Amino acid sequence: MKSSFQSLKYSVAVLALGGLAGCMNADPQATRGPMALLKPSVQSEDGTKTETAAEKQARESVIIQSLTQRKSILPSGSSFDRVAGSVMAASSRTAEAELRSAKLRAEARSKNWLPTLGPTISLNSLGSLVAGILIEQVLFDNGKKKAERAFAAADVEVAAVNLVVDTNERVLDGLELYIASEEAKRRAAVTRKGIARMERFEYIMGERVRGGVSNRADLQVIQQKLTQMRSDLSADQELSATAIAELNAMAADPVNGVSGLTSLGGVNASGDTLDVLKARAEKDRTIAEAVIARAGLLPGVSLTGSADSDGNSSAGLTLKTENGIGFGLRDNLAAVEAQKDMAERRVSQTREDSNRSLAKLKQTLISIERKRSQSQSILDQADANLALFEEQYEAGQRPVMDLIGVYETKINAERDHISHAYDIARTKLKIAKELGLLADGEEI
Repeated sequence: MKSSFQSLKYSVAVLALGGLAGCMNADPQATRGPMALLKPSVQSEDGTKTETAAEKQARESVIIQSLTQRKSILPSGSSFDRVAGSVMAASSRTAEAELRSAKLRAEARSKNWLPTLGPTISLNSLGSLVAGILIEQVLFDNGKKKAERAFAAADVEVAAVNLVVDTNERVLDGLELYIASEEAKRRAAVTRKGIARMERFEYIMGERVRGGVSNRADLQVIQQKLTQMRSDLSADQELSATAIAELNAMAADPVNGVSGLTSLGGVNASGDTLDVLKARAEKDRTIAEAVIARAGLLPGVSLTGSADSDGNSSAGLTLKTENGIGFGLRDNLAAVEAQKDMAERRVSQTREDSNRSLAKLKQTLISIERKRSQSQSILDQADANLALFEEQYEAGQRPVMDLIGVYETKINAERDHISHAYDIARTKLKIAKELGLLADGEEI
């Protein structure tokens, strides 16, 4: 057994040299995951913090840096910001758990260049069990180990993009519910004011009908308009109550006390959208996966050493392939290269689709802003017409039905103008969601 132990020490020493060579040849850019959340910075003796390999990789990851540098367009302390904060606080953040898992896998893969050590148990010809130990150091593997580290790093980037996407989508859902509630409240307020005025017209017309001055058909027309306005009021109130109830269900704290429409500036479309960033990360992961598959088709060289309880030991070089070398090797290698080309094309297609989506949203925003400007002009003209008709009505130059028609037009114009303001906010938020600008990337 002593001889076996000495042989094992010899094997371990030989493989340690191989491991050192593997360490020297390892690519430092691919040995750690791209996020810096796994390990804190190391405190040196002089009190300064030294950067860990994981932090260095995070700093050098273009995709993750792009995510962390994105700032929210929601003004701090505004109604939108308060709603977004409450919605984010209540998020279960499933994507965060996925990111944490990916970072742990990347950290594990960062050590894959080290030798592997494991027990072996075999049954000899005499029917007794022989226990041993096997150590192996990969010397040449056609880039498989490096590709595994690159795959894990890209997997972290994909998980990071997914987290940002989920967060922005959740914030958008919450803000759309808030906007729907506020819009319904504003429209209901206008309708409520119109109902009070219309009830006054109904009273006047009722008195005129009882006095035999006006036709009862005119009274019925007013009552029909009044019924429609009450129906619109009820619908707006129900819509507001439903939206705020749904929003409170997904928020950490009730947002009943929040009110008002936040003014949003222009949304700068600088940098790639979240969909493009995800496609880029998935491209890197697909290419790494293709390299791993290619390495499995080609032979690799490993340095192995073993020793068992019977005193037997061995050490030497091993040449092997995972899948064997078959007659279809050339076609299999060509398929791997085609997989890389497919990943590149997918990024281009995603960028095209994303640009089309942004262009459509921008044109929609321009159209809504034009409609809002036109609705303001219509509203101003309706106010002027109503003032003129009221003056003529008081002078006995206009019948009450003419005044009612002008007043109804004014109420509808005001409701449409309100809707356009909230439609503009919705469209800007959708553009911001595509760019990941509804929450600070660094905070996420």
